[in-house]
Amino acid sequence: MFNKIMKRGHRKGSKGELPDSGAYGYAPPGNRNSGSVSTSNVVVNHASRGAPVQQQPGGAVVAAAPPSGTIETLPLFKDVAPSERQNLFLRKLQICCFQFDFSDTLKMVREKEIKRQTLVEVVDFIQSGSGKIIESIQEEMVRMISVNIFRCLPPASHENTGSENVDPEEDEPYLEPSWPHLQLVYELLLRYVVSPETDTKVAKRYIDHSFVLKLLDLFDSEDPREREYLKTILHRIYGKFMVHRPYIRKAINNIFYRFIYETERHSGIGELLEILGSIINGFALPMKEEHKLFLIRALIPLHKPKPIAMYHQQLSYCITQFVEKDYKLADTVIRGLLKYWPVTNCQKEVLFLGELEEVLEATQAAEFQRCMVPLFRQIARCLNSSHFQVAERALFLWNNEHIVGLIAQNRNVILPIIFEALEKNIQSHWNQAVHGLTVNVRKMFLEMDVDLFEECQRMHAERESRARELEDQRELTWQRLTAAAQGG
Repeated sequence: MFNKIMKRGHRKGSKGELPDSGAYGYAPPGNRNSGSVSTSNVVVNHASRGAPVQQQPGGAVVAAAPPSGTIETLPLFKDVAPSERQNLFLRKLQICCFQFDFSDTLKMVREKEIKRQTLVEVVDFIQSGSGKIIESIQEEMVRMISVNIFRCLPPASHENTGSENVDPEEDEPYLEPSWPHLQLVYELLLRYVVSPETDTKVAKRYIDHSFVLKLLDLFDSEDPREREYLKTILHRIYGKFMVHRPYIRKAINNIFYRFIYETERHSGIGELLEILGSIINGFALPMKEEHKLFLIRALIPLHKPKPIAMYHQQLSYCITQFVEKDYKLADTVIRGLLKYWPVTNCQKEVLFLGELEEVLEATQAAEFQRCMVPLFRQIARCLNSSHFQVAERALFLWNNEHIVGLIAQNRNVILPIIFEALEKNIQSHWNQAVHGLTVNVRKMFLEMDVDLFEECQRMHAERESRARELEDQRELTWQRLTAAAQGG
């Protein structure tokens, strides 16, 4: 057996040869010139080499490829001498490069289980910190991880059905059939990234920009378990590899731009926003112009797409973080919300009103005064909404002490804007709860400033009187025209 290994190890492979989809772990069966071995529907991909040879410090030569097209069971790490564990680790990595068809659960059950057990052992070995992983082994490990996780994602559910109006919350989430293996590969990557033994100066050669970009592409996976792992791993990479931070932020920006202006379809916007929420929380003050532009060009326009309900909670958190970090951004944020305020989508309006309350809680008086006129014109329209949830949510703003304080300081401007909307609700709104809340808000303004309230009441009565006079004149004019037409 050893002689066979030695012979395969010394066989010269072409370094320039790469499978068509080698970066994603696929290789066409039977393509012998691609650096992959295929037997019995099992494919092992050796990335950029035909049959790499590893030279260990002790002079031992270890063949990176398995000696045959079948998976062999290897001894446990505890059963070999410490000096042999690096070699054994490399051989186990090669077994983990085998790819299987998970669409048929009865096919190659034994081989799938051997790979799963091998992945468990590799994860435990990294987690235990039994020994420092040398650089060449790190390279092979990242290559094995790439072979397994970087793949073409299956078509989204809406692409399969041809339906454009699919509610993702109502659909059953797609679950990746290869998850028993994939989860362990993600766990290995996570343990490698967070391990104190991992030297970022070495690791950044393999966890490079290309790797990060492919990792970001996987956020479009429909499997929520995969997105959760990706979120944790990318966050850890951002924290540990400072050299990658600007690139990661820019790449996430580009995903958002494509989502907002082209596709309006992406499964991982919520998870990416969760990562950004933590990143924004760590921004130093004074805030860089780059970060402010990110808010204006990416985060605020994310209020535009139809599926905002899927990620609004995370988006609202990011927006609020910006305002809490720099209160001067409140005016920019509120005007941005008003720009994208929904016209016909009532559920979206309810979300906007909830976010508006959170932003106003972090808003100071000076910024509030800059935007209060257009803001309360929009709130007045919401008060008169025939959808009771919109009207109710707008009235709930008066339950917030900080917002009531801001309104009280600027009541001379605000009450004249919304007085007519309050009166209209009391006179004619169909919903009893909205009617009751409106009465409470009206009473609150009356207690704030009796003279102002009475002045607004008088002006409202005058407007109503003028409107009735105009209506009467219009009616009289029509009567005259009718009489003239009949007389002629």
